[in-house]
Amino acid sequence: MPRESIDSLNDKVVKKVLTETLHLRRGDSVTVETWDSGLDFARRAVAEARAMGCTAIMIYEDERAYVEGVRRAPEDSVGKMGRNEFGLLAGTDAYVFIPGQVLGAYSKTLKPEERERSTRYNSSWYDAAAKAGLRGARLTFGYVGKDLAGFLGKEVQDVVRAQLAAALVDYGQITRAAGIISPLLTDGAKAELKSGRASLTFTLRGELSVEDGVADDNDVRTGNNVAYVPPGFVSKEIAPESANGSVTLSESVTKVGVIHRAQLEFKDGRLVSWESEDRAKIKKLVEALPAEKRRAELLTIGLNPALGFGWGQDRFVQGSLTMAGFGFTGVVKKGTLTVTGSKVVAEGKLTA
Repeated sequence: MPRESIDSLNDKVVKKVLTETLHLRRGDSVTVETWDSGLDFARRAVAEARAMGCTAIMIYEDERAYVEGVRRAPEDSVGKMGRNEFGLLAGTDAYVFIPGQVLGAYSKTLKPEERERSTRYNSSWYDAAAKAGLRGARLTFGYVGKDLAGFLGKEVQDVVRAQLAAALVDYGQITRAAGIISPLLTDGAKAELKSGRASLTFTLRGELSVEDGVADDNDVRTGNNVAYVPPGFVSKEIAPESANGSVTLSESVTKVGVIHRAQLEFKDGRLVSWESEDRAKIKKLVEALPAEKRRAELLTIGLNPALGFGWGQDRFVQGSLTMAGFGFTGVVKKGTLTVTGSKVVAEGKLTA
């Protein structure tokens, strides 16, 4: 059977995002922001929103102009929002965002310090979006460029196609799975992650996030009003000094390339040692952080059954377990997670 074309997938995902993610209503004001690689999707989104009786506008961020601006503009003006953008958010009911490849963590177009400086607006943007009460969708295929595809050993269009196809998953199925898992991830809950012969224990404490592809009224009330598309994970923060033991990672994509099988050792929350054939890559990532900040901080459980490993969004894959906070994100493909005596994931399979 021939693979579905990106044109066809764009049409389907546009309709799903506008109806199921954003719940557009006749008369809504819609803003579609896109970079170079998302123009075709953005055009379709604007046309479809207008056909639904909404008022829609498109903002285009030219990638070359952005990069030149980052490098030539006064440093104190880069990465700041202006009154025009604050005003736009305040007048928007629904927002569709297709990011640019240069914003991705794997892109080499901008130096890391340039990318960090140019995206300082992130928290301000989300604060303004929450204050405006808008419903938002972020399409992650926009981050896919030749650098990420090269790490994955795939063509850019194949990675984009896989992410768009995964956006057509049954959102209700993900919401139901998240509804079963989330109540277990309470503050103070004891967890154990087994990966092969390795075992890591830790305590859950802090923010809980659910990415189910839907930005509904409850999300707007709680400030979680911008949904990832494709969707599919639950994440929970880890108490800073609680992680003890070891975890064996599967292949994990990082900004310095793919790290193959690796074993990390934690003591009282801190990463204290690691073993891997890619030891030099881990050293480069980890040593970018002060020793006291190399901690297991976040656990993510993947929920999307339509996405496979190796397509740039491994933390969304159903049954995947990822750990972050120590310099990079490490993936466990066939791990077993137990929380307060309840098995949540068994050898890479959801039990929910």
